[in-house]
Amino acid sequence: MPIIKSIELIEINLPLVHFFETSFGRTYERRIILVRVEDADGADGWGEVTCGEVPGYSDEWTDSAWVTAEKILAPMVVGREYDSAADVWELMKWVRGHRMAKAGIETACWDLEAKKLGVPLWKHLGGVNRTIECGVSIGIQDSIDELLEKVRVEVEAGYKRIKIKISPRWDYDVIKAVRKEFGEILLMGDANSAYTLDDIDKLKSLDEFDLMMLEQPLPHDDIVDHAKLQAQIKTPICLDEPIKSPEDARKAIELKSGKIINLKNGRVGGHTQSKLVEKVCREAGIPVWCGGMLESGIGRAHNIAIATLAGYTMPGDVSASKRYWHEDIIEPAVEVSAEGTITAPDATGIGFEINKARIAKVTTRSLIVL
Repeated sequence: MPIIKSIELIEINLPLVHFFETSFGRTYERRIILVRVEDADGADGWGEVTCGEVPGYSDEWTDSAWVTAEKILAPMVVGREYDSAADVWELMKWVRGHRMAKAGIETACWDLEAKKLGVPLWKHLGGVNRTIECGVSIGIQDSIDELLEKVRVEVEAGYKRIKIKISPRWDYDVIKAVRKEFGEILLMGDANSAYTLDDIDKLKSLDEFDLMMLEQPLPHDDIVDHAKLQAQIKTPICLDEPIKSPEDARKAIELKSGKIINLKNGRVGGHTQSKLVEKVCREAGIPVWCGGMLESGIGRAHNIAIATLAGYTMPGDVSASKRYWHEDIIEPAVEVSAEGTITAPDATGIGFEINKARIAKVTTRSLIVL
């Protein structure tokens, strides 16, 4: 049975190419926790903790994830025997929540295991669609003209789907302008929980734009009011934040809270849980797509791998490294084809080389749990 000998936590600071704004606020740089696991043979695997710098999107944030991983989760894994990477979740299961911190460790173990087996991670996870379609997420801008220019750049780059962040101050007129300018592109709006049922008339008005979906319009922990809203609008609702487990997915599907699910690897706790949620949705005929959290190349590589599973039938937020970083921490950087696709790599594990020199330059703290 494999045993993890040590877990290294590395915090890096990466400035974004352009600020990214949602209803939570603007982000100019990312404080990211990388996780490196090493076994007794000296082989290693890499993961990423995908939470934000503040508890806006979720109740996890960089500093909470660091101390949780260091003091609680890593000691639960180091030195413990397990049968496969799929069992690492169970080693940490009794800790409530903290799924993004767990995912950083768990996904690193999946990378390690795939490398030891000599197979690409996407194949090891059970992926079937090696080439995945890509979409982009465009934050709130200072003006509609700036937004239209950003959309134009991404459409010309070949991306299959455009997601724009919306809020009560940035919705109807913005979507109307994008539709007028770009016609029948695949377009969706992401509200990040910025509305309530009191806004139902405004949300109904968005039906006229034939959106692919309206992502998470209501509070982050709700599936009941979303069911009420979905019954009154024709635009498909996509659930994000409230889906943290296979059980959450099952309940939301039974309530008819939405018609699509954004499946974020970190939000549900890693690859093992993502596979279970994907299975629940696929068997219920609910499409899923891979959401993004402004990951570095390591997290992005894990997203590429999981997005090859059969249930991921819609373009996700997996896009090129250059959209976010002047220089990524993997080689080669993630690139998107002119057709708006990414092909999962042939190399073992996550399929990309770790640029350790680049990581060293942007590291702000590190430690090793033995």
